[in-house]
Amino acid sequence: QVQLVESGGGLVQAGGSLRLSCTDSGRTFSAYAMGWFRQAPGKGREFVAAISRSNGGMTYAGSADSVKGRFSISRDNAKNTVYLEMNSLKPEDTAVYYCAGRPTSAIRTYYTSPAEYAYWGQGTQVTVSS
Repeated sequence: QVQLVESGGGLVQAGGSLRLSCTDSGRTFSAYAMGWFRQAPGKGREFVAAISRSNGGMTYAGSADSVKGRFSISRDNAKNTVYLEMNSLKPEDTAVYYCAGRPTSAIRTYYTSPAEYAYWGQGTQVTVSS
């Protein structure tokens, strides 16, 4: 059974950085496309970044316009972990951040809708103070 566990959230000042990690306890992590979403109070779950399953070490990734150039997603299949590196953080980045995964045979596809993911972590709080 897939179990996703996020870590790395916390309180940071505007302009600071954080790195979120999401570790999968399953055995087929490399065959999963992974994504990061966030949800601020009173708002819906918002796409942040996503990465395809691995194919011979190659992956495809994308991110939301609101974080482009500041956030980056990566994965380490040897550690069953996907990362979200967040730089130049802004107060509007404050939210609970969730990682999500889905098994897929598509090798050049990442998914940007929450409905496309089967598995979710419990979330980790990120708070950016001004």
